[in-house]
Amino acid sequence: MSCSTTDLIHHPYLPPTAFAAPQPGVFKASTVIFPNVAAMRSRDWKNKSGYTYGLHGTPTTFTLEERLAALEGGLQCLLVPSGLAAIASVALSLLAHGDEVLIPDNAYGPNKSLAAGELRAFGVTHRFYDPMDVQDLAAKIGPKTRLVWLEAAGSVTLEFPDLVAMVRICRERGVTAALDNTWGAGLAFDPFDLGSPDDPLAVDVSIHALTKYPSGGGDVLMGSIVTRDDALHHRLKLTHMRLGLGVGANDAEAVLRALPSLALRYRAHDATARALAQWCQGRPECAQVLHPALPGSPGHEHWAALCGRDGLQMPGRAAGLFSVVLAERFTQAQVDAFCDALRLFKLGYSWGGPMSLVVPYALQEMRQRWPAHLRRGTLVRFSAGLEDVRDLQADLEQAMVHAFGT
Repeated sequence: MSCSTTDLIHHPYLPPTAFAAPQPGVFKASTVIFPNVAAMRSRDWKNKSGYTYGLHGTPTTFTLEERLAALEGGLQCLLVPSGLAAIASVALSLLAHGDEVLIPDNAYGPNKSLAAGELRAFGVTHRFYDPMDVQDLAAKIGPKTRLVWLEAAGSVTLEFPDLVAMVRICRERGVTAALDNTWGAGLAFDPFDLGSPDDPLAVDVSIHALTKYPSGGGDVLMGSIVTRDDALHHRLKLTHMRLGLGVGANDAEAVLRALPSLALRYRAHDATARALAQWCQGRPECAQVLHPALPGSPGHEHWAALCGRDGLQMPGRAAGLFSVVLAERFTQAQVDAFCDALRLFKLGYSWGGPMSLVVPYALQEMRQRWPAHLRRGTLVRFSAGLEDVRDLQADLEQAMVHAFGT
């Protein structure tokens, strides 16, 4: 006699538990089954001692959280649906009516938009500070300042700030320092070990757009919030629960699968970006090339001091991004034609995947004023993918000839 649907749902077979493979299992659940009422009442969703509901964690998401915390040198990690969700979660958890947040003028654009939109509506004020001026940050921290955002390197223009000095100022003033560590990927430097044994120094919170290098495929949206302080993590986790934030098991699986190759991919992106940035420095079309590892690029000395040398033939570590300020004599139409003429560099936002990307930016619309350390012209940002660097260089050259006639 064939079994009923009840038998299919409540079939008694359980597979053996002693199963090991290179990749961890993928657990999908909203409902979590408890063995009895006592277990249901005793389990605490706020820690990893057991499971209560899919939104609060599964073996898959717990595993990813622990590995990401280790990657960035933290102790606790929360997963959210995107890097922007990580920024928003920190802000909504730590800021209240009457508080102030300080944001670097070169921060990720949606962070600034969040402050001008929802945070302002909630009665939270914001101000922008010069990321290359430690004293400007110090002067702007006031009695209402509760949170300072840091970004290294800065968005689009890639200035590298004096991160150590800025974190020290936040610590001395008793203000929470939150770092957007997407560029560093947990590899370029350790955000929770910025000082020395005699003078330990760390950010309070590190957020990361896992969408970029950790996923590596350009097909996952996810973010993380890493801390080392139990009380701060608990506060963030309460907000995380109240907002109902969660990530899909298959997305968590994709990031877990990509993590073992993260360092290799990061190094490859880095090497290609440096080679292309150095090549662009010799081109007459380029008024300025922005890449933290290049001497003369804004904040290069801070990058060199913090990121150091990794001892494997390449000084320091520095993601796969670089930007070029094209000469002021070129019109916007010419710059657009250059971007359109590229064949391997595709027009698209984000970065960190296998495909190289390009985006032209209207920088004057993104900053309070044109940065004094930048030449005048039109800025174009490149993300180096995993293609052959010789092919990418040839692509840049043919597009320049097509658009600029050089």
